[in-house]
Amino acid sequence: MQVRYRYRLYPAPRQRQALARAFGCARVVYNDCLRVRDEAYAAGEKISDTEVQRRVITLAKLTPERAWLAEVASVALVQACQDARRAYKNWFDSLTGRRKGPKIRHPKPKRKHGRQSIRMTRNGFALHGGRLYVAKVGDIKVEWSRDLPSVPSSVTVIREPDGRYYASFVVEREATPLPDCDREVGIDLGLTSLVVTSDGEVVTNPRFYRAAQRRLRRAQRVVSRRKKGSANRVKARHRVAVLHRQVRDARLDHAHKAALRLVRDNQAVYTEDLAVSGLARTRLAKSIADAGWSQLMRCIEEKAAQYGRTFARIGRFEPTSQMCSACGVKDGPKPLAIRTWQCGECGTVHDRDVNAARNILAAGRADKSNACEADVRPPAPVAVGAEAGTHRSAA
Repeated sequence: MQVRYRYRLYPAPRQRQALARAFGCARVVYNDCLRVRDEAYAAGEKISDTEVQRRVITLAKLTPERAWLAEVASVALVQACQDARRAYKNWFDSLTGRRKGPKIRHPKPKRKHGRQSIRMTRNGFALHGGRLYVAKVGDIKVEWSRDLPSVPSSVTVIREPDGRYYASFVVEREATPLPDCDREVGIDLGLTSLVVTSDGEVVTNPRFYRAAQRRLRRAQRVVSRRKKGSANRVKARHRVAVLHRQVRDARLDHAHKAALRLVRDNQAVYTEDLAVSGLARTRLAKSIADAGWSQLMRCIEEKAAQYGRTFARIGRFEPTSQMCSACGVKDGPKPLAIRTWQCGECGTVHDRDVNAARNILAAGRADKSNACEADVRPPAPVAVGAEAGTHRSAA
């Protein structure tokens, strides 16, 4: 499986200048690619990827306005052009319906402020002992917190808004299955409790952003009082970025630990397929973003693939909070203020979240049985001449 390994970088002052130059050139090439494609689309011109790259890199280096593009490694510029091509293709595929999932907006131009990055393939970087060599930058000191499992195929050099530098390597890693166990669990996501399992276990929601909100407000007020363009304003913005980084890292660390515990102790984990982007547009948007549901689900899915466990989502329209997990009677919708309720049919008293988690577990097991055991679909037709048939929707 392909994974990313991220390490802290400590570039020297001259290397920071070279990286800043590379970040700026890659950003300009990316934005130029979007501009050229938009102009070609408006003019009704069909333009190939090779022609776009020739215009924004090869020909641009010959002009006085873009002559400084030759000062950085060409591999970073080519990869920026490829990133713009992929973003534009995803947008068009979303418009035409070839890309499944929610609609994607037109790709945005990259900005000078904020997170900066360049991506390089094997011909643009190398590992020299304990240092990372980046073309036209030099050997950068790396804090190796763990060994790489294989030779990396690409690296992304990142500068965060708080001034820290990182290297993110794409590597191949073998799966390490855990011993089988006979325990399965359904999980219900919430805001008061981050996770409630079908066994009654509760993972608390630390609310990292809410805890840091007072300090963030103070730091942001300091930024608003500083004169634009001044060195003091830069320092104040750096303090705000550090606070946001601390919140982000704490939330990610908590998600990894909770996901590992769920995957390690259970053979299968089932959850709802929540429309988080839709819920994030309600009055609970700040609390939902602070909980980090999507991040937690991504961590569980990645760790399940690594350790040979099963992770599945049930349909988002399943009435898990309306159905009695003891007798299966649907008791109707209930407002969020009701945390416990009694089934009118069998008289069982339910905790709202535990009951929903048990219904999620039952629905996940039913989906698994239909997909892997029961014969619920007719066999696929076989083509003439013993050729295997394919579905019409297959790629």
